[in-house]
Amino acid sequence: MGTSQSPAPPSRSYIRQIVHAALEEDLGLGDLTSSTLLSDSMSAKAQIISKEAMIVAGVIVAQEVLHQIDDTIIVQSHQQDGAWVSAQTPLLSLKGNARSLLQAERVALNFMQRLSGISTLTHQFCQAIRDHSVKIADTRKTTPGLRALEKWAVSLGGGSNHRSSLHDGILIKDNHLLVLAAHKTTLRQACQLARQHAPHGLRIEVEVETLAQVRQALQGQADIIMLDNMSPSNIQQAVRIIQGQALVEVSGGITLSNIREMAQTGVDIISIGALTHSARAMDISMDVIPLRTKPTPRRRSAHS
Repeated sequence: MGTSQSPAPPSRSYIRQIVHAALEEDLGLGDLTSSTLLSDSMSAKAQIISKEAMIVAGVIVAQEVLHQIDDTIIVQSHQQDGAWVSAQTPLLSLKGNARSLLQAERVALNFMQRLSGISTLTHQFCQAIRDHSVKIADTRKTTPGLRALEKWAVSLGGGSNHRSSLHDGILIKDNHLLVLAAHKTTLRQACQLARQHAPHGLRIEVEVETLAQVRQALQGQADIIMLDNMSPSNIQQAVRIIQGQALVEVSGGITLSNIREMAQTGVDIISIGALTHSARAMDISMDVIPLRTKPTPRRRSAHS
């Protein structure tokens, strides 16, 4: 099932900007094939259909694609973002100028297939540990420029969002520690330094790879300790050492086959880069039905 209350999507201005860039990329100076073969008077109906079971994401983005291509296209949405659908479910019904529908097809499907893949994979991870009180979180391993959309898709699948950018959280990673070590600053001191200069109330998170580093992070009073690529047995030892003094996050090498084992160690958060960098695009298609009637005259857009 999808989330009970759909998370708020990115801003309209952001979606407009992303869609505009995608259409500029795909159309360039125009659709040479459709312009060559189809007259401006030709009209069509179309349906965008799920070809497999999924959590739908990207309906509002597809609507924006269609609007920017041709604002006279009639769009009827059958499903909302975040809905669980079975195979062969109509998602959108369309009617309008045939050229316009064909120009919008690939970009609209690309967004929906990509985002639905992320929401569906996230849902699968959440379902795998639904009997554990562990949060599934994403990372910053996102497609450049699409982070807000991809993190929204994670939320639609039931996951939580980690940092959205470098400015909204402090996460001391291994490379930070390597640079600091060259200047004789320890992991404990790094946590204390971050606490000293961080905005009031901001949590300090540190990535560790050994149990010795876990102890140093506790000495530095880190709020969240991320156990990176640790074995389940080491994670269990780390949880016992931490004893609730900090939130425990695990990351690295998490799959659907091992996530239950990770959840059973007693951690609070499991962060998974694969939610956004390795999600399979879902199978969604647009089926077109030609019409003989002339459509309502359309307003030409910059992408026509």
